[in-house]
Amino acid sequence: ARWMVAAGRGRRVRGVLGRAGHRAGYAKPKVDVRGVVFRADRVLLVREKLDNGRWTLPGGWADVGESPAQAVEREIQEEAGYQARAVKLLALYDRNKHDHPPYIFHAYKVFFLCELVSEEHQLVPNVETEECGWFAEDALPELSVGRVTAAQIHRFFEHRRHPDWPTDFD
Repeated sequence: ARWMVAAGRGRRVRGVLGRAGHRAGYAKPKVDVRGVVFRADRVLLVREKLDNGRWTLPGGWADVGESPAQAVEREIQEEAGYQARAVKLLALYDRNKHDHPPYIFHAYKVFFLCELVSEEHQLVPNVETEECGWFAEDALPELSVGRVTAAQIHRFFEHRRHPDWPTDFD
C-alpha cells in the first residue's frame, strides 16, 4: 500500500509517509466523529472548502484528551457555529467497509445524534467550512463522500423515524 500511494504521486515512500505523519510502531485507526443534527425534517450539513465545496455532516478527527461526544460537540461549534449536545450514538463504522474513496489511514467513523442547545447560530470564519445549511432527505447536495455517503445520511433519517433502533456497527 505504501508503494502504491508513493508511486501514484511520483514520490518516494519515505516522503509520502513523512507527510502523512507516519511514525514507526503499531498502526492504530484514527477516530472521525460526525454530528447528525435535525431540525424539522432537515439535516444540518456544512460546505467543505477542502473538497471543492462539497457538503458533509459537521465533524472531524477526535483530539487526544477528549471523549468522542466532546469531539463532535466541538466540531459542530467550529464548523457550523451551533452549540449542540450529543444524545445518542447512531453508528460506529469501519471506514473501509463503506463506499468511501481509498484513504491512507484506517479510520473508524463515529456518528452521533445531536440536539441543538439553542437556535442561536454564529459561524466563525475558519479554514475548513464556508457555510452551513439544512437539507431535506430528498434534496441532498453533492456530498464529500470521503466524509459521509448518501446511504449513511439516509440511514440516519431512518434512525430518526425509528428512535428505538439500536446503534449500527460493523
